[in-house]
Formats: sequence, structure tokens, C-alpha cells
Amino acid sequence: MLLVNQHRTGDAQTATEQTATEQTATEQTANEQTATEQAANEQTVADDSLPVDLAVDSAIAIPAPQTHHMGREIAQTMHYTGAPWLVRESRQREEDCRLLLEALAIQPGQTVCDMGCGNGFYTLELARLVGPKGLVYAVDIQPQMLRLLARRAAEERLKNIKPVLGTAIDPRLPMGTIDLVLCIDVYHEFSHPDQMLARIRESLSPDGRLVLAEFRGEDLAVPIKPLHKMTKAQVQAEIEPAGYKIAREFDRLPWQHLLFLAPQEGVAQTPP
Repeated sequence: MLLVNQHRTGDAQTATEQTATEQTATEQTANEQTATEQAANEQTVADDSLPVDLAVDSAIAIPAPQTHHMGREIAQTMHYTGAPWLVRESRQREEDCRLLLEALAIQPGQTVCDMGCGNGFYTLELARLVGPKGLVYAVDIQPQMLRLLARRAAEERLKNIKPVLGTAIDPRLPMGTIDLVLCIDVYHEFSHPDQMLARIRESLSPDGRLVLAEFRGEDLAVPIKPLHKMTKAQVQAEIEPAGYKIAREFDRLPWQHLLFLAPQEGVAQTPP
């Protein structure tokens, strides 16, 4: 009887070991399958990434950056290594981005531009708003930002975005076609505001608008460095000589001015 029990115990142990081995093999196979699928998905994203237009004319000289414009110190452009801050979890709560997008009143089929698009926080939302028949030009002066954007767009399967490498004096937009150029906390970083405003004006469609969102310089409660804030008076003083006027204002955002600018008829632009 003892021998039989020993045989039974040994058989049970062997079965348990075999089951554990089979379970380990199954888990390994599942892990390998998951890894293969993940690699395939990553490859699909890479294959589907949007092409980035990097065709800047190197023969065009870029002047040295200005440090001041009409008495205002010009802020430095955010480096691409700071891109995660643009998609921080708290941004909606701080800036009410959804309300800003609603205020733009984007229509399906429109052609719009996200100027200084960074890694595409607003670009992707604009692409959804204009729909498959619309187009979003995503312009930035850092190719690294555009590559980050292209990857995010591929992950979201958005094809109606055209990433474009701009320069400090030219966003490289087609003339007379853009219904809305959106600058979110970007204008105060233009190192050559006059040239950029002139090129943007040339790109606008007949009813096109340039929209500036800038942190309110008048409001000490807005927790942003003064260098990265602008008063409404500052904006107006700079855009009028460039041939723009404030056509509409939206004052319900928590921290930012939202100003809709229209070209002024009969007003000469500041020479680029």
C-alpha cells in the first residue's frame, strides 16, 4: 500500500510539473505573440507616419534673431525636449482647451494652420474638426517637433495634416488659401514678427483670420512668466502697423486672450 501511495504521489507531482511547464509555455507563447503584435503595430505607425515637408530654401538668408520688438522683449522658443509639457494632463483644466476650440467655430472642409504646432496638441483636434475634406497645415521651426506630431497623427490615423518646416521669417504656406491661422502662445516668440505677419497675411483666404491666444499680461493671477504674457494693448500696437485689426474677441478663457485678427483693407503692410 505504501508503494502504491508513493507511485500515486509521484504521478501527481509529475502531472503538476507537466501542467506548470505547459502553463509556462503557454504564457511564453502569449508574450511572444503580444510582442510580435506590438512590433507590428509600431511598424504600421512608422509606415503610416505623415511625410514632413522639410524643403526649406537654404539659399534664403535668415537674419539674426531680434531681441526686442516695439519695446517688448521677445521670448525664446520652447525647445523640442520640452514637448511633454504641451500635452500635460493639467492643460485642459488650466486653459480650457475645449472652450477655445469651440470659440474658433471651425467648419468641416476648411483649410487651417496650426502655427508653432509643436507636437500637435491642437493640430490633431483641428484635423478632427475640419474632417476628411479639410486640411491642417502644421508649421513649426523645429523638425523634431514635426516628427513627434507625425507619429501622434499616425497613431490616431489622421491623414488630413500636412507638417511643414517653417523658418523664422516664413511659415511656407500657400498664398490666399488658409481660412484660419491659429497661434497658441506663439506670437510672442516670433523672432521676426513683421516678416511673419506679412507672410501670414499673404496666406489668408479672402475671409481668413489670424487668431492669437496669448496669456493675459494684465492679469497678475495668471501663473506664467511675464516674458510669456502679452497685454491686449501690446497686441493691438503691434498688429495694426502690420495691416491687421481686431475683428472679434473671446474673453471667457481662464488665462488667455483670444483675439481674431482680420487684414485691414487699404492699410500698407510693414515691409518684410
